[in-house]
Amino acid sequence: MKMRKKSDLPSKLCQTCGLPFNWRKKWEKVWDEVKYCSQRCRSNGNSKPQA
Repeated sequence: MKMRKKSDLPSKLCQTCGLPFNWRKKWEKVWDEVKYCSQRCRSNGNSKPQA
């Protein structure tokens, strides 16, 4: 498998804080289900992104 540049990895916006976060190897099989950038944002859950 080829090495990828970090800039080539997919990214998403966190549903809690609204900040972008990149794909991680540990999320390889569940990337479609990942919604939060961190445990802190996950525990804050349904908050709206801050402006």
